[in-house]
Amino acid sequence: MTDGFSGLQLRSCVTSGGELQLTLAQVDTPAPGPGEVVVRIEAAPINPSDLGLLTGPADLSTLVAGTDADLPSATATIPEKRMPGMKARLDQAMPVGNEGAGTVVATGEGADHLLGKTVALIAGAMYAQYRTVRAADAFVLPDDATPAEGASVFVNPLTALGMVETMRLEGHSALIHTAAASNLGQMLNRICLADGIGLVNIVRSEAQATLLRDAGAVHVCDSSAPDFAETLTDAVATTGATIAFDAIGGGDLVNRILTAIEAAANRKAGGYSRYGSSVHKQAYIYGSLDVRATMIDRNFGLAWGIGGWLLTPFLARVGPQRTAELRARVNAELKTTFASHYTQVISLREALDPAVIAAYARRATGEKFLIDPSR
Repeated sequence: MTDGFSGLQLRSCVTSGGELQLTLAQVDTPAPGPGEVVVRIEAAPINPSDLGLLTGPADLSTLVAGTDADLPSATATIPEKRMPGMKARLDQAMPVGNEGAGTVVATGEGADHLLGKTVALIAGAMYAQYRTVRAADAFVLPDDATPAEGASVFVNPLTALGMVETMRLEGHSALIHTAAASNLGQMLNRICLADGIGLVNIVRSEAQATLLRDAGAVHVCDSSAPDFAETLTDAVATTGATIAFDAIGGGDLVNRILTAIEAAANRKAGGYSRYGSSVHKQAYIYGSLDVRATMIDRNFGLAWGIGGWLLTPFLARVGPQRTAELRARVNAELKTTFASHYTQVISLREALDPAVIAAYARRATGEKFLIDPSR
């Protein structure tokens, strides 16, 4: 048992007056009780799922830095039309950051074996210098792993594995993935190459296509190319992919994917059917890189489905034993299949610089930021 720690914590608040307030607060970290540990956070990624809470619906073109040099802050205006969806979080300074990693610096009774260990957490409020958590929730990393290498062992790796698991559970044999040059997309490509699974990678530029091909991807389709519909249909026909996971969300990309699956199925059809092919086409939207409405024109028959996909419900679906097996694979392949790469490491203070916020809020493929609260 030891006294608690004090450190900085990044918070996001949506005010009833329509303003986003990003602040740093000096907070006391509770001393660990029985079965608990205190972790000094040394690496926490900025994932798209974090941005939903961090910057929310704010108009980031209105970002303004605060004037306190000791505790930096930033504010931005929230468009009035987006305020109705914020009622549940109004005027609450909410800590941010889903996952991260660091060093156990204090332990409660029964957790002494973790002192000094490098652990990963998915505990929320990870954009902070210290976190007190249950020892059972501290995922011990390999002895040679750094906090940066273990900071992203949950969201992206388990999401990529979850897509493959969902594919199998629902009777599909190959899959389609959008925003495929992202960190998550590169992990999924490595999984599918290792496991012999057909994967159609959809990207938004030739540079991204080249990146994936250089990494061994077999089927890469550039949605900005004039022949996208044809190359996508060819890739679907070759792989037999009938399920898609879409990180884009808005626009007509899901419609184009379902149309391509239908077109590939019709290549093998024995004749015309007014109801379309009997092949079930499934698309799951798990991201919102495009915040526009999802557009469909239903020109792909009647055997189809569009739904949302989220990691937490998936893990509940497969249960604790299978979840533990998936985590064990991540740990074993931490520096290979599930390696994450970051373009910039920033401190908590730098995370509130309006120019830096604008950069990581772009969610640009190939630009992933890591916060090191200990800096």
